Amino acid sequence: MAGDERAKNPPAPDPAWRGHEKGSPAYRRLLVALFFAGIATFAQLYSPQAALPEIASELRIGAASAALVVSASTIGLAIGVIPWSVVADRIGRLRSMSIAVVAASVLGLLVPFAPTFEVMLAGRFLEGVMVGGVPSIAIAYLSEEVLRGHAARAAGTYVAGTTIGGLLGRLVAGPLAELTTWRIGVFTVAALCTVAAVVFIRLAPEPQGFVPRAERRPGTDLSLARRLAANLRSPRQLVLYAQAFLLMGGFVALYNYLGFRLAVAPFWLPPALVSLVFIAYLAGTWSSAQAGALASRIGRRPVLLGSIALMIAGVVLTLSSLLVLVLAGLVVATAGFFGAHSTASGWTAAEATVGRAQASSLYNLFYYAGSSFFGWLGGLLFDAAGWSATAGLIGSLALVAAALALFGLRGADPALRRPTARTTPVDTTP
Repeated sequence: MAGDERAKNPPAPDPAWRGHEKGSPAYRRLLVALFFAGIATFAQLYSPQAALPEIASELRIGAASAALVVSASTIGLAIGVIPWSVVADRIGRLRSMSIAVVAASVLGLLVPFAPTFEVMLAGRFLEGVMVGGVPSIAIAYLSEEVLRGHAARAAGTYVAGTTIGGLLGRLVAGPLAELTTWRIGVFTVAALCTVAAVVFIRLAPEPQGFVPRAERRPGTDLSLARRLAANLRSPRQLVLYAQAFLLMGGFVALYNYLGFRLAVAPFWLPPALVSLVFIAYLAGTWSSAQAGALASRIGRRPVLLGSIALMIAGVVLTLSSLLVLVLAGLVVATAGFFGAHSTASGWTAAEATVGRAQASSLYNLFYYAGSSFFGWLGGLLFDAAGWSATAGLIGSLALVAAALALFGLRGADPALRRPTARTTPVDTTP
């Protein structure tokens, strides 16, 4: 395929490359391609979440144990992001993402039919490692290919696409799990992801801003350890990584266990209706794009703080015994989370002075480490003390994230820097 050839033989980078202008055909193709990459990865990553009650019932395990089906893949993703960033520095962003999304799709087709729960967890872990090749690279790829003044808006649009993937996986797997089995539901999502992977590979434009390691100027190519250390020594980057760890951990706990609450008193919703609550993800699709556009105008910090406040307000509403307020709270919390995530993830790449790919990979490592740990811990609290305990955990994580952002992200905001041209970066190890 033409996309394969482009990925295998990327053209030499143009030293005067400015990036694709907003509205250009290549800019639109890039965002559409990353939109489908988000579907291909995030739909299969979270599709079992919509069927967790069915998984728990069939396998006769508790809520926290069932959630390991999701946590196993997010642990794999967290472990895979750094190695994938190294691969991307050597063979290119587009080629790496193409390999990752195809491998993840193949595993996604096989894992639902694993003979034992343990084999399934191992398969989900490997699937997560492969999935990690997309989010760990996508923002770096986008940052190199889009004019700098449009990067925040483009990152918001990309994150909006990932929400569609997460929504699609849940909405397909949940109802099919009730009509057939949860295994058929998860397999069907994997099949859709395979189609999305092909669309991504076909549409993604040729990389023009990437400099392979072999072609970088002598003395400018830092070791992996130094690239990682440079980002881990930055106080601002550490605050952004904390946002990923805390907010994503709370968000996954919200979606992992709210379905269990809605299936029992006082709501007694059937499984098919419980799966429909994931339509609330559309609020995240809208807020991601809006947050990126707003951050370009007023700065990332106020958008981040406002988004966290929305997330906290939404979690408080889910404590109500009125279904309409619970669902409204889910919508508000989802909008707040994705507004915060699109803001923080784009800020991470823009803030990096060395190792842009590693900066984004570290963000994703913390993001999915939080998902794995708090996604499981929230279940222990739910099994022990019910939804109020889980909601208390989510709200506390968001409050800590807000305090860190308030005091740790003062100063210059790269979203407000509006150069008319994209100059060659000082750091040649993006």
